[in-house]
Amino acid sequence: MQITFFKYQGTGNDFVMIDNRNLIFPKENTALVASLCNRKFGVGADGLILLENDNELDFKMVYFNSDGNTSTMCGNGGRCLVSFAQFLGIIENECTFNAIDGKHTATIENGIVSLQMMDVSEVKTKPNSFFLDTGSPHHVQLVENLKDFNVQKEGAKLRYGVYGESGSNINFVEQRTDASFAVRTYERGVEDETLSCGTGVTAVAIAMHNAGKTNQNQVHIETEGGPLAVHFESVNGYKNVHLVGPAKQVFKGEIEC
Repeated sequence: MQITFFKYQGTGNDFVMIDNRNLIFPKENTALVASLCNRKFGVGADGLILLENDNELDFKMVYFNSDGNTSTMCGNGGRCLVSFAQFLGIIENECTFNAIDGKHTATIENGIVSLQMMDVSEVKTKPNSFFLDTGSPHHVQLVENLKDFNVQKEGAKLRYGVYGESGSNINFVEQRTDASFAVRTYERGVEDETLSCGTGVTAVAIAMHNAGKTNQNQVHIETEGGPLAVHFESVNGYKNVHLVGPAKQVFKGEIEC
């Protein structure tokens, strides 16, 4: 089978993108998804995303981690999918789409995508960290000297040791200014550090606001792959949460599977 794919990236978080409106892609084939995401033998990506028709909304997002399994919401993937939908002519500058965590709205202008994320009603405070769900589960922990921190080792230790089989994404954070933070993220499903994680960036912004580290409702986050912004309303939880940043097409190709 020959598959036409597109490669997209959002602050270095990269995805194999496939137009599956005709439903020809074998979604149950986890080995195929994993092989396409493999950086040595396939296209290479942090995840694979299918764009499909939706009965009520503009389109549907189906997301797979690079291990081949379907997963929870991916914020950067969602932003890239909005850019892909615009490229395909499905939308112009705004859209509403379905994902595994429900309905999302988004706008795109000059390659910058603002994606509405799910509301967050609870931030759990732990002795040295925070835990919250922003469409995917996230552990958020402040550290010193983030540049030299061993994200792979410490992230894997927490992902498995604290959160068990289902696991959690692990974010290590360093404050830069009153309204800006740097983050490095260990992603479950990828089982490694990624250059950026959209739901992780969203979790960091909300957790830091909830902890009183910032009183701003627009927070700037520096990832290894570049800058993102999160803005929100903070009354009785966190609502109208938006993840904002660039999403770019890298290349188009065909691959025999």
